[in-house]
Formats: sequence, structure tokens, C-alpha cells
Amino acid sequence: MSADAAGRTPRTGGRFRFPTAILLTCAAFGVAGAVLLAPMNWFSTLLTGPLPFVGMALAGLWLLPSVTALRLLRRPLVGLLVALIAGLVMVPFSGYGFRSVLTNLWWAAFTELPFLFVLWRYWGTWMHYLGAVAVGIVYPISAWAWFDLGSMSLFAQIAFFAVTIASCVGGTTLGILIADRLRRAGVGATGLGRAGVGATGGDRAGVRKHR
Repeated sequence: MSADAAGRTPRTGGRFRFPTAILLTCAAFGVAGAVLLAPMNWFSTLLTGPLPFVGMALAGLWLLPSVTALRLLRRPLVGLLVALIAGLVMVPFSGYGFRSVLTNLWWAAFTELPFLFVLWRYWGTWMHYLGAVAVGIVYPISAWAWFDLGSMSLFAQIAFFAVTIASCVGGTTLGILIADRLRRAGVGATGLGRAGVGATGGDRAGVRKHR
């Protein structure tokens, strides 16, 4: 099996370029993500005290815009770009100011990391889930004091991790489904063929392989 057929992207000098079509697509995902996350940000904050498990059930939504962009465009750093745009749009509405930008970038970093390790040359579906599981484990640890997990029983702690991981996996699955539907509808076709996203025959073979 050739490298392209296995879902690998050949080395191209333009992988880190962002043509206008890519920027516009990322902007659209970013704005859509902000529309989704701004109210969810308030909702999850209100649930932090009385119903933290319900709040964690929403965690996967913070991965959704970046996963969708990465799955559809298969370009380095588009996940972070979408998160940056979403965070900037959210600044006036989130109640946290520019901290919203940092929060969005933090979550998006985990969607990019698995692909960074292979220098964005392989786009297998399981790589998206690797990032989802990683953030689902890291976030409860990083927010241990905020949620006062130390005061919970062992069963509650395990459940907290399980809910967070399940939410992140669910958000990732939804992002993949949305991207695949968009591609079948032709939304990604122009970018793939003309904007330099997988413009080579090998890249297109990799896209077909992972639909």
C-alpha cells in the first residue's frame, strides 16, 4: 500500500500557507463556534457549582469547531486558527474577556497535537480521538482544585473523568460527522482542489480513504 493510500500527505512546501478560501472557511467555523460556545460558556459556568457533572457533559463542544476544520481541511494549524477566531468573537459576550481566547486555544491545542507529532502528514480518523481522550484526561487533572475533586469519593472522581472523556469523544465524533457531511455536499471540494488543500492526487486519495 502506498503512503498516500494509507492516508499520509506527501511533503509539500505550501502546507503552512493559508489561501483566501482556507481563511474564509476557518472564519466561518470560528464564528459558528462562537455562536455555539458563548451561551454554553455561561451555562457551564452556572452548572460548575451545583451540577459539575452536567457541566462536564458539555466539554466536548469546545473541541467541535477545531475538529470539524481539521477533518474537512486537513491543513496544519487550522484548528488553532478557528479557535482563535471563535475566542475573539466571544470576547464581548463571554464574561471572561480575552481569557476566552486562551481557553479556546487550550482546548484546540489537543486537537492539533496528535497531528503535530507526525508533522501533519497523516490524517487518520483515530488521531482525532487520540486528542479527545488526551484532553479528557488532562482537563480534570488541571481543574482538580477548581472542582474540588479531592473532596469527592473515588467513585465520583472516576465518574468525573469518564463523563469528561465521553463528552470529548462525543464532540469529536460530531465534528467528524459534520465535516464528512460538508465534504459530501461539496463544501470542501473547492478547497481541496484549488486552494491547495491536498491539491495533489496523493492527498485526494488520502481524503477518499478516510471518508
